[in-house]
Amino acid sequence: MTDRPRLLFLCQTLPFPPDGGVWIRTYHVLRLLARTFDITALCFERAGTGGTGRDIAASVEALRRFAHVEVFAIPQRRRRLRYLWDHFRSATLGRVYTTYLYESRAFRSRLVELIGSRAFDLVHVDSLDLAPYLPACEGIPVVCVHHDVESALLQRRAALERSRWRRAYLAYQGRLMDAVERSWCGRLALNVAMSERDAAALLRKAPGARVTVVPNGVDLEEFQPDGTEEVGMAFVGGTSPFPNLDALHFFCDQILPYVRRAAPDVPVRWIGRASVQQQRECRARHGIELTGYTDDVRPLMQGAACHIVPLRTGGGTRLKILNSWAMGKAVVSTSIGCEGLEARDDVNILVRDDPKDFADAILAVLGDHRLRRRLGEGGRGTAQRLYSWDVVGERMIDAYLRVATAPAGGVDRETGTVRAEPSHSHS
Repeated sequence: MTDRPRLLFLCQTLPFPPDGGVWIRTYHVLRLLARTFDITALCFERAGTGGTGRDIAASVEALRRFAHVEVFAIPQRRRRLRYLWDHFRSATLGRVYTTYLYESRAFRSRLVELIGSRAFDLVHVDSLDLAPYLPACEGIPVVCVHHDVESALLQRRAALERSRWRRAYLAYQGRLMDAVERSWCGRLALNVAMSERDAAALLRKAPGARVTVVPNGVDLEEFQPDGTEEVGMAFVGGTSPFPNLDALHFFCDQILPYVRRAAPDVPVRWIGRASVQQQRECRARHGIELTGYTDDVRPLMQGAACHIVPLRTGGGTRLKILNSWAMGKAVVSTSIGCEGLEARDDVNILVRDDPKDFADAILAVLGDHRLRRRLGEGGRGTAQRLYSWDVVGERMIDAYLRVATAPAGGVDRETGTVRAEPSHSHS
C-alpha cells in the first residue's frame, strides 16, 4: 500500500534500453514521475527492432525500480501478413494505420481489468498512437505526450517522397492522423508538447485544448566535455527512422560533394543502427563510416570535431542536439533539425539550409578551433540552463500533480496551472 498518487502509464514501446530518441525521453519521463507517483506501466514491445524474451525480461527488470511493468506483443511482429492486412484496413476503413498496428486484445483486456480493480489518479499516454484505448480511461484524467505533431511529420515525409503512390498514401495517413489529433486534443486533461512550436500547432487544431510544453532533456553528467582529441564530423542516429535516412541521403548527395572538394579525406561517421548492406554501400560510394548499433555512443561522439544534423523532416525537439550541446560540441544543423530548441545561430549552433552553405559551415568549424570552442561553450551553457532533466522534471511533475489533484478542473494551456471548469469526457 502507498499514499502516493497512482499513475497508469500506457506506452507504445518498451523504454529500455534508452538508446534512441523516443526511448530516451520515455525512460527519463518514467524515471522522474516515479519520484512522485506509484506507477503501473503497460508497454508494447519495440516495433521494428529485434528482442528476445530474455531481452524483454532484462528490460522489465531494469525498469522495476520505477514501476510495475507489463509488456505486450505487437501482433504484426508475429504474423507478417498482418502488416499488409493492417495497411489494407487503414486504407479502406479510413482509420489511421497505428489504430491497427497497436490493436491488441490482451492489452485492452488488461487495461480494462486494471481500471476496474484499482483507483488510478492519472493516466499517462505516451502517444496518440494509443488513442483507441482512451475511451477505456473514461473518468480518469489523461495526460498525453506528443513526441511530435505526427500529422505534420507525415505530411513532411510525403513531400519528400519520390514515389507518387507512396507520397499519396503518406499524405492520406497524415490527414487521418490530423483527424485523430483534432478529435482528442481538446478532450484530454493535458497535452504535453515538446516545443512552443508544437504546442501552437496543437492549439490550432483544438483551440480549447489544454497544452503545456515539457521539452526533451539531457543528462549533464552522462554527456559532458572530456577533452578527447577531435577530428572530422559525426551524425548520431540510426538509419531506420525515415528522417535520419533522408538526412543521410541529403548529406551524401548534396552536401558532402562540397566538403570533399575542400577536404577530400575528412572523416565522416554516422553513429547508430544500420544494415550491413548500408554500411558497405556508404563506405564504397561516399567514404562514410556507418557504425551500426553501439551500446555507448559517447566515445564516438567525443571523437568528432563537428556534429551535423542535416534533417529535412521530423518534429519534436532533437535529443541528438541536446546531447551534443551537453558535450560542448560545435553543431551545424538545418533549421528543421534544430526547430523547437533555443538554437541561436553563431552563438550555440550554426544553422544552414542550403547544401553549399551547410558544407561551408562544416569546413569553418573544422578549420577554426576558436569557433568550435565558442559554439561548444554556448551549447553547453544552453543545455545547463534549459535542458537538464532535473530542470525539465520539476515542471513536468508539477503539471502532472496539478492534473491528478484537480477535482473538477483542468490545466491552463499556457501555464500548466489548474483552472476550475467541468472536466472533458473521454467517451
